[in-house]
Amino acid sequence: MATKKNKKTGKPSSTIALNKKAKFDFFIEDRLEAGISLEGWEVKSLREGKVQIAESYVFIKDGEAFISGMIVTPLATAAAYTQPEPSRIRKLLLHRSEIDKLIGAVDRKGYTLVALALYWKRGKVKMEIGTAKGKKDFDKRAVKKDRDWQREKARILKHG
Repeated sequence: MATKKNKKTGKPSSTIALNKKAKFDFFIEDRLEAGISLEGWEVKSLREGKVQIAESYVFIKDGEAFISGMIVTPLATAAAYTQPEPSRIRKLLLHRSEIDKLIGAVDRKGYTLVALALYWKRGKVKMEIGTAKGKKDFDKRAVKKDRDWQREKARILKHG
């Protein structure tokens, strides 16, 4: 099994996948935890860490939330009677008040819904989604410049 271990405690990590690109491309305003509707073969693939959420996005249709673009690679040992579809649209499980809040943010304020992380919580798969505003190119350059400066500063302090 390909479970990642925490460096400090040595226990298996509950994180399945992170969307590092989202923090670079967007200003994350608000975060929300959602359940996700999965098939059996998808859960087995998630246990092996065979998932990508970098290109995924969340949308709301008919008062329900869905995620598109999330790729779950089927295992070679998947059952023969199922037809695995790696990039199918999956339903997100949210309370009505949470969906209404997201609809308000997307429609009135112009936010985008982005998948930030996928993780295990009490044996169930949860997804962290965020309401985000897109960054302009100059914002991204400033983030890169600041990151490079922090790295250089750490290098200078380390070597004197």
